[in-house]
Amino acid sequence: MFELDESKIKNILKNTKAPSERELELILEKAEKKKGLELEETASLLQLKRENKKQIESLFRTAGKVKNEIYGNRIVLFAPLYISDYCVNDCEYCGFHCRNKTLDRKRLTTKEISEETSQIIKMGHKRILLEAGEHPDTSIDYVCDAIRTIYETKIGNGEIRRVNVNIAATTTENYKKLKDAGIGTYQLFQETYHQETYKMLHSGPKADYERQITAHERAFGAGIDDYGIGVLFGLYDYRFEVLSLLDHAKYMEKKYGVGPHTISVPRLCLAPGVAYSAQCPVSSFDFLKLIAAIRLSVPYTGMIISTRETAEIRAKAFEIGISQTSAASRTSPNGYSKKQNPNTDVQFEIADERSVQEVVSSLMRQGHVPSFCTACYRSRRTGDAFMKLAKAGNINHMCRPNAILTFKEYLMDYADMGMKREGDALIEKEIGRIEDQDRRLETRKRLKLIENGQRDLFF
Repeated sequence: MFELDESKIKNILKNTKAPSERELELILEKAEKKKGLELEETASLLQLKRENKKQIESLFRTAGKVKNEIYGNRIVLFAPLYISDYCVNDCEYCGFHCRNKTLDRKRLTTKEISEETSQIIKMGHKRILLEAGEHPDTSIDYVCDAIRTIYETKIGNGEIRRVNVNIAATTTENYKKLKDAGIGTYQLFQETYHQETYKMLHSGPKADYERQITAHERAFGAGIDDYGIGVLFGLYDYRFEVLSLLDHAKYMEKKYGVGPHTISVPRLCLAPGVAYSAQCPVSSFDFLKLIAAIRLSVPYTGMIISTRETAEIRAKAFEIGISQTSAASRTSPNGYSKKQNPNTDVQFEIADERSVQEVVSSLMRQGHVPSFCTACYRSRRTGDAFMKLAKAGNINHMCRPNAILTFKEYLMDYADMGMKREGDALIEKEIGRIEDQDRRLETRKRLKLIENGQRDLFF
């Protein structure tokens, strides 16, 4: 069972200074080998200051290089789907906290879940992140029924092919039910690894720090081998949080042989009905720096940024480590089918309100390939199978052609003529980057099949 040694983390931070130019050079040379970094080396990167412009540029450049060598220039898109905002917990930072009397709470019916899913499909999404508050009425059976409803909902050529889940820590028996329902990745964030801060901010079942921090181990006991971790930056010193997060990842990798499939980096933002403000606010500079540091420390992991961040910050983050992002998010039940009230109904306020099409256009202009890929899950490349490819730097041999194929689907089914022309030009360029000639030829064949109406083709 994972037990965080806070004194160890604090001593590393206390005894670590910003690196000299030569020290940074050695750390980055090691990072380029894509084998990860020690906590002390990561701590050194986190000590870099804004005025160290040359060093920061080197850090960002190396992080971008490592990300591209493992994952390529594709960015995977998804949408969150909130099925219930009822919650028995009283988390100070969350709009769904049980003391919030301004919230008109909602638990979606099966029909409403299907309607919400339909709206998400119409945007072009193939992935959903299912979210719900912790409440007796939001039972594991209800969540599993929701997963099945999402998979069963079809609109023309559109469908959801992967449902990832972010719900409260639960039992091994319940995780087995999620596994049987076809869960993709199980995401759960520690929020803060600092125990005193955690205790201060939480009331209700979630106040159990040990229940939270050991949840992924129970999920593994149930056969769920794809998991995501993260913290809510702003609750405590971001440097402590990053090192603790990485220490957790190292423990899981050592014990189970599988590191986190994803690491999320949400930053605390405003929420209706919430008086709490960040006690340790993270500047945009430090936020981008920590993204780069995490990317170099666990190069194999997918990194997720949400619509909590502005379009400008997200664009910079894509260049230095982020490989997955939400788009056109709604953070309340029925948020896609009905207009949500940002002043009362949402879990938190979003900063990037662009449509999926606008996000796709922006990614193309940046030189990224918008990806709607779910191939690893559907090919059972999860857990150890995924890690072997990612750690060896070979996952991109799958990612690039699969990103191309799913992007072609999006262009055929959802794009206007202008975007189709722009997208097809990008696809042609990306095909030229597929190193294996046979795979390049096969990708072209499958693109023709997609043009002729076939869907869901992947390597």
